[in-house]
Amino acid sequence: MIISSILALLSLSAATLASTCSQHHRSTINYTTISGFFLQDEPTTDPSTFDYTTVNYGLLDRSYITDKEFDPNSKKTQWQRFEHYVDTLNRKAEKNTQYKVLFMARHGEGYHNAAESYYGTPAWNCYWGPLDGNGTIIWKDARLTPTGLAQCTKANNFWRQALIISKIPAPQIYYSSPLTRSVTTANLTFADLGLPSSRPFAPIVKEFLREGISIRSCDERSSKSAITALLPEYRFEDGFTEDDMLWRGHDGEGETGDAQEIRAKAALDDIFARDESTWISITTHSGQIRTALKVLGHREFGLSTGQAIPVLVKARKVAAPPATTIESFTAESTCTAPPATSVAGQGCVCSRAAEATPTPA
Repeated sequence: MIISSILALLSLSAATLASTCSQHHRSTINYTTISGFFLQDEPTTDPSTFDYTTVNYGLLDRSYITDKEFDPNSKKTQWQRFEHYVDTLNRKAEKNTQYKVLFMARHGEGYHNAAESYYGTPAWNCYWGPLDGNGTIIWKDARLTPTGLAQCTKANNFWRQALIISKIPAPQIYYSSPLTRSVTTANLTFADLGLPSSRPFAPIVKEFLREGISIRSCDERSSKSAITALLPEYRFEDGFTEDDMLWRGHDGEGETGDAQEIRAKAALDDIFARDESTWISITTHSGQIRTALKVLGHREFGLSTGQAIPVLVKARKVAAPPATTIESFTAESTCTAPPATSVAGQGCVCSRAAEATPTPA
């Protein structure tokens, strides 16, 4: 997938774009989550109270069919035995089939998360969210709060111990959403771990890994130059543009759920098609992870800020389907002044002093 080509065709629907890319390669990828390996796979695991750092990233204590030849004396850790099992799956995989383990992490708490909690989601969606801030804090492309920074420290401590004690495989490649809260979270989690020289922390910023593109300013990314100034060691995928070409909040338009699903699959397709790595770190957002899990055939599993989910994925290349068309962006109403609220199926309900408008004053 060439990002610059896609951006040049923004007038087309997201589905048409994805199908155009698939037709160009004459194939697409079908995904299946191989469950039964992580607590996050289990329907009895409650996402609202789950903490991956307390349970070995969720890896279940179980045996594998490869244990007998790999660990006959039961000396290996659970992660070492799982790593060997996954490697064996790939060695024995059929043509056009591959297996990867995705470590998908949600960023730490950002100022936009704190603001939404403070104002409440209805008022946030209808009035506060589209603003850049409230005069005290800024949530446009939000930075991490002190709580968010602490969540990153917690993640860093987990990985530091898990690499040494549990022998968790270090990711072979690192991807991040371009939004500030994500690139910062990835950096604070992995940058100082003393990783193996064969698996350095050399993150790649990927446009389509961003959050659902609403009219709220937290979903508008900073420029490429600004990201580079913040984290000069970060790399960018080919075609990554200087300015944000996808956010349409200034026009009062937000991305549809169907379009986000197409975009999430396009990001995964690009990773699976281009990257031979098996162990992949992706630092992104709650909505993007929720959508990616749907694409991967995983159960719903909402992540709190700073939380993460591993997924064992089987990917099989198949013939591309016919091109389809969906609505990519749709108008979102807001209110010009608080108080404001929203009602399911009705949208924004403005106060008498405010009128509904595509964008707030």
